[in-house]
Amino acid sequence: MGAGKSTIGRLLSHELKLRFVDSDKVIEERAGADIPWIFDVEGEVGFRDREAHIIDQLSAEDNLVLATGGGAVLRPENRSNLQGRGTVVYLQASVAQQLERTARDKNRPLLQTPDPEAVLNTLMEQRHPLYLQVADIVIDTERRNPKAVVTDIMTELRAQQIVK
Repeated sequence: MGAGKSTIGRLLSHELKLRFVDSDKVIEERAGADIPWIFDVEGEVGFRDREAHIIDQLSAEDNLVLATGGGAVLRPENRSNLQGRGTVVYLQASVAQQLERTARDKNRPLLQTPDPEAVLNTLMEQRHPLYLQVADIVIDTERRNPKAVVTDIMTELRAQQIVK
């Protein structure tokens, strides 16, 4: 959360000349409601069900850069679909950086709490090992310009002979 998935994903898709898709935006479009509303009405389980369905569909498509929500890795089927159908890039950011980037964002239901830092610490403990499990490439985004991050991703994609 707040690592720059959407910003960097858009830039990377432009560099690769591929379509960019943000799974959270697709969920909102198909539901006709924003994510906080889905969380309020259906709870996190309902949202995660929608997310798994969307990731299953989108990860089966070719020629796109897909940005998923930070919690997508919680479901084994998502990890399997992402890992088995594409190249996974983990954009790593510290909790302090995440807190700074998400401080005023009301569209993050899990952070609408008196202590968002504690929530981010807990999420990092749960998710970090899962991110490492599925990642083909790990890139540190800490205090970095998005274009520099994209350059590093492209370097790794070339080194792994995924792109020329």
